[in-house]
Amino acid sequence: MERRLQPFLLRLVSSPRALRRGLVIALDMSVCFVAVWVAYWLRLGEWDLLTRPVLIFAAIALPTWALVSASTRTYRTVTRFSGRHTIFGLMRSCVIMSVTLAVVLLIARIHNVPRTLSVIHPLVFFLGLVGERLLIGQLIAEALRDGHRATHKRILIFGAGASGQQLAASMDREPDLKVVGYIDHNVALRDNVLDGKPIWHVSDLELVLAIERIDEVFIAIPSAKRSVRRAIVDRIRHCNGRVRVRVLPTLSQIASGRVSVSDLREVEIEELLGRDEIPAHPDLVGRDVTGKRVLVTGAGGSIGSELCRQILRQRPSMLVLAEASEHALYAIEIELREIQSAENLGAGLCPELVNVADGEQCQRLLLRYRPDSVYHAAAYKHVPLVEINPIAGIRNNVISTWNTCLAAERAGSSKFILISSDKAVRPTNIMGASKRVCELIVQARAAAQPTTHYSSVRFGNVLGSSGSVVPRFRRQIAVGGPVTITHREATRYFMTVTEAAQLVIQAGALADQGEVLLLDMGEPVKIIELARLMIELSGLTVLDQDNPDGDIAIEEIGLRPGEKLIEELLIDAKSEGTAHPRIIKASERLIEWALLEPLLQRLRAFLETGDRTAVIGALKILVPEYQSEFAPAANEDREQRAMGLRLVGDARATI
Repeated sequence: MERRLQPFLLRLVSSPRALRRGLVIALDMSVCFVAVWVAYWLRLGEWDLLTRPVLIFAAIALPTWALVSASTRTYRTVTRFSGRHTIFGLMRSCVIMSVTLAVVLLIARIHNVPRTLSVIHPLVFFLGLVGERLLIGQLIAEALRDGHRATHKRILIFGAGASGQQLAASMDREPDLKVVGYIDHNVALRDNVLDGKPIWHVSDLELVLAIERIDEVFIAIPSAKRSVRRAIVDRIRHCNGRVRVRVLPTLSQIASGRVSVSDLREVEIEELLGRDEIPAHPDLVGRDVTGKRVLVTGAGGSIGSELCRQILRQRPSMLVLAEASEHALYAIEIELREIQSAENLGAGLCPELVNVADGEQCQRLLLRYRPDSVYHAAAYKHVPLVEINPIAGIRNNVISTWNTCLAAERAGSSKFILISSDKAVRPTNIMGASKRVCELIVQARAAAQPTTHYSSVRFGNVLGSSGSVVPRFRRQIAVGGPVTITHREATRYFMTVTEAAQLVIQAGALADQGEVLLLDMGEPVKIIELARLMIELSGLTVLDQDNPDGDIAIEEIGLRPGEKLIEELLIDAKSEGTAHPRIIKASERLIEWALLEPLLQRLRAFLETGDRTAVIGALKILVPEYQSEFAPAANEDREQRAMGLRLVGDARATI
């Protein structure tokens, strides 16, 4: 029957709206007439179809419905999308019809037409209208779904709670999607049926994916922790790499009580590599920020901008944004002002277009605002670019840190937090070596004076930052590949930018004087596994020897200049825990300021002359463990390097 009606229903859906409305009105009038017979039968127990009283009441009921439906605009709704609001509208119209019929019958007093029909008939009519609309909606939905049967996707909803039910209801109107069933962790729901769809237990996941030929899994558990989502995705990947996974936003992101297909989004790689968040320690996260004047250098960068967002929410009295890039400063200022307006935050925002590698600019900046806390995030961090441009990289990283430290002391700042990098550990590139010099400056200034409390916070790669591989992999996957990796054994630590910034603020609060604080980065990740995961999350497969019919190849292009195969976080093996479970305190050597300053002066002199070889030679003196392809060319440089090594050796001390 449904298949014979399918062509008619498809033509009906595509017909002009006036024709469709006319057909619905005609159908409703037929239902109204049938309701007259049913009402008489319920009232009198007789089934007389064409008696005079029946025809008289029908002649009253039909025009009454026409007038009521016109006044209540009943036929402005789309019949095939009838839902709760449509049913309530029909109920209101039928109540008005009942009142109208009661008045007419009470006044007319027609023989053999009981006045109780004014209640019975609208009630029967209402049930008929609801049944008619549900039937029409179901028939049309099935017809559309059958018309798309060759292309529709078979969907499994993970989560049989309220969000999963609402998501399935919204998909009833999507002809390209067919909900096969639900899967849930709750054992009590196993083998039950929800809206005509079976509910399986999570232990049956692999079997369901295979037998039901699932195309996509929608995770409808907004309250699920990151580790739960990661476990679900891992099981789906290992069972069938072609099954696409999408998720609903978290509870904090769902503003309304309803959920629809449009709320779904792709699973972000950050959700799978990142860890479950540990709530911030209230006494740590606000200690150096709340009610204080705070300066963030490099405020428009990946880490700097996230620091600004989180610091602003801790309600500082003033937040100074120092940035050398006009566009980056403009973007972060606009965003922060929007956050201020939305969350009613009253901190004074002070955007400053300034290069802190310029000593005079840096000093004027800090003396003008006299910040209580300084977060120094300004740095060049792209390893290959800094390797090619060592003069610019070292000047921006080392000299800016030197300038900002001295200016912070003159301005009376109580806290100075350097954002460092795991590449500073036994560096093989100029960027890492320059960041190690920055750490040495911070350690030396901490020991040289008691007023400003210094610390360096060292961590690995930030997911999604401008220097991360994640954005590049996304672009490569979007154009069909190949995805390029440097080495099959390359391993990196990863952390979400939100967690990194939050831990930086708390680490700064834990600092006493000159410590190097390490952020617990979790387990290291092989870059090739990251590439595989991102390809599979896109609903594609890896093209390799084991799968010659795959979609996207992974190509190994070799390590770039200065890149390590495996990153480290500790120079020496000595470390100890802190009050925060994900912040570690390292004990590492330092150079006293009296010995460090002449070496820095020599480095700056070479930077001013632009002598690349001399600059790199001076850098090796400051960081003896730095190994690179460059070597000092002159005997003077070799002698100076030897002298520097002796100085560094004589200056060893514990923190």
